[in-house]
Amino acid sequence: MASLIYNSAVDDMARGAIDFDTDTFKVMLVTSSYTPDKDTDLKRSAVTNEVTGTGYTAGGVTSACTVTKSTANDRVTLSFAAVNWATSTITARAAVIYKSRGGASSADELVCYIDFGGDVSSSSATFSLGSSTITLQN
Repeated sequence: MASLIYNSAVDDMARGAIDFDTDTFKVMLVTSSYTPDKDTDLKRSAVTNEVTGTGYTAGGVTSACTVTKSTANDRVTLSFAAVNWATSTITARAAVIYKSRGGASSADELVCYIDFGGDVSSSSATFSLGSSTITLQN
């Protein structure tokens, strides 16, 4: 499966439900058993098969988002900071970035799915995900 932006993220952005400048975003890891559906997966509660293991907490970790506008290139870039799970023993196929409201998973808006192209594992080591970027081009 290729990486994708959930259709609901674009709708939520247009309606003001997601503000990339001020909202809190988290990154969670999922196994190969999760098949994202960019049309019907709207909230974090739709994401199945989150990884489990030593050093990983359900719901993932916070990732700061930086918004950069380029009028010269007619685009806006959303950059999510790199995240780490120290001393972890986990296997993940992908990451899901979502807006965290701090409560029920049924309230958290999905943003994107990042496919690693295969399983990635850590064994009592740091599992790292580099920064992720979404470019909105006009």
